[in-house]
Amino acid sequence: MLPDFEISCEKFSQCGIELSREAYEKFDIYAKFLVEYNKKVNLTAITEPTEILCKHFIDSACLLKYVDIKPESTLIDVGTGAGFPSIPLKILRPDIKLTLLDSLNKRIDFLKQLCDKLDIHADFIHGRAEDFSKMPEYREQFDYSCARAVANLSTLSELCIPFVKVGGSFISMKGPSEDVSRGTNAIELLGGKIEDITDYSLFDEQRRIITVKKISQTPIKYPRNSAQIKKKEL
Repeated sequence: MLPDFEISCEKFSQCGIELSREAYEKFDIYAKFLVEYNKKVNLTAITEPTEILCKHFIDSACLLKYVDIKPESTLIDVGTGAGFPSIPLKILRPDIKLTLLDSLNKRIDFLKQLCDKLDIHADFIHGRAEDFSKMPEYREQFDYSCARAVANLSTLSELCIPFVKVGGSFISMKGPSEDVSRGTNAIELLGGKIEDITDYSLFDEQRRIITVKKISQTPIKYPRNSAQIKKKEL
């Protein structure tokens, strides 16, 4: 399914990331199952092998290049969809303790089957971030939360920061046009502070990673319910 091992290694290497034979084999299983499952459940518009390699797997893996994820960290991927960026991270860093959250059960079903095929352990949450981040067993329980999503930074921050413990980080993977200033007020209200903004090239496309440090507890009134979030940004 994927380009052969040598070609895939070269693609990873161009982005400064090492690819082992074991990781390659897991990515190949991932790609095959993604394309097969995508025929019955819409998971991605990207189904060409080289594009899967570059725009899903390497794009996700770049988070490890630009953010220092500590060993044995807990990470929740909010609105994970088909498992990006977190499952590629888990393939490359098996020590990460992973939780996958998505509001659509058909995606959670795909992720459970995928993790079985990859022999990966993860916890799964079917539900909305604004509901589960209010529960004591999830609120401020993670070293990191991450999202590779189209929502603006203000909305993503309200959904993701409440999951992060003080001292941890929220990592947002965005395009280069993201207006960071639009999320600054929300980040401060939620107990965060922008720690780093990294702009980089993924082959011929520009990317941006925004890292938000959690410096104080999130006020209990956040996140608001979904209707309030949609009506007005923080």
